[in-house]
Amino acid sequence: MSSLRSATAVQHRGRLLALSIAVEEAPRFCALAFGDGSGQLGGVKRLISILVSLGILALIYWRIDARRLGEVFAACDPVWMVVSLGMVVPLTLLTSWRLEWLMPAGGRLGFGEANKLILAASTLNMVLPSKMGDIAKAYFMRRRGHLSGTLALALVVFEKSCDMLSLLVWCVFGLMLYPEKDWLFWSMTAAVGGGLVLGLLLLGSTRFSGLFFGMARAVAPGKMREKVARMEGSWGEMHEYFWGDKRRLAVVSGMSVFIWFLHLLQIWFFILALRAWTPFLANLALSPLAILAGLLPLTFAGVGTRDAALIWFYRPYFGAPVAAALGLLCTARYLLPAIGGLPFFGEFLGAVRAGKASEGK
Repeated sequence: MSSLRSATAVQHRGRLLALSIAVEEAPRFCALAFGDGSGQLGGVKRLISILVSLGILALIYWRIDARRLGEVFAACDPVWMVVSLGMVVPLTLLTSWRLEWLMPAGGRLGFGEANKLILAASTLNMVLPSKMGDIAKAYFMRRRGHLSGTLALALVVFEKSCDMLSLLVWCVFGLMLYPEKDWLFWSMTAAVGGGLVLGLLLLGSTRFSGLFFGMARAVAPGKMREKVARMEGSWGEMHEYFWGDKRRLAVVSGMSVFIWFLHLLQIWFFILALRAWTPFLANLALSPLAILAGLLPLTFAGVGTRDAALIWFYRPYFGAPVAAALGLLCTARYLLPAIGGLPFFGEFLGAVRAGKASEGK
């Protein structure tokens, strides 16, 4: 029994160490995004992603003729345009409220500070692949003294897991009700449904998550194996924290599903603003697929892949010029919070530098 307790203690200390390392690495993401002389490889990757995005957009606009895109915006409904773009504000506030709910009872994070963190992370998400700016959010929470490094990362992991699962829930719901499905849509339904089941098992079962990460470590190459181990540590910490409070778990999960319903509703409002039409249930299937395409770490902030996906998926309902305009509006969903987060991002970086300077004395 004593040996079992010792092994458990060692495992827990190793988990805490891995999480601490992961949180401490968040500034490297910032360095790669904004350049500090040590991220040359990251700068090359970022340049390639920008070139890929520009190449895809150039091909799209060449095929549809940019003048037709201007005509679509000239004919848009100004009321629906204001309403749809204005939804960025309540969505940001709801996401901040959820972050406040995620905090433990002793956590020092007010609603205003949560808004600053969400907006600062939005700024980083514009230049980092696959929403990696949210990892820096954990770093900021740690450096600002809101949470320990391990718990901050666990909190962010759970937050992003809820986001992804909520998006998949609505995507599966829409795909199941989508009319006239062909083999491609059945394949996507199976793939998205499989991802949802996998995510729910990882979130709900410690035994399954341990088996999954163990298999991932076994097949991963050297450096990737270390990243998988760190992810396993943060996942285990997240399980211990959130499953210990069922009420918090239920509230945050319900809020995540509702927030993503509003995200997809906003995209439908974009369609109405462009004086086009898609059944709302069809939009629940198609817009998540385009968002998932934008999460692939191939382009700059999803620009290009998301636009091409919108043109492809919405072709039964409207033409390529309208879909290209919809792509620009979907990019605005990410661009507006990122612009709003610029001053707060500078504030957080200043606090981090001040903290490091005081530690060095």
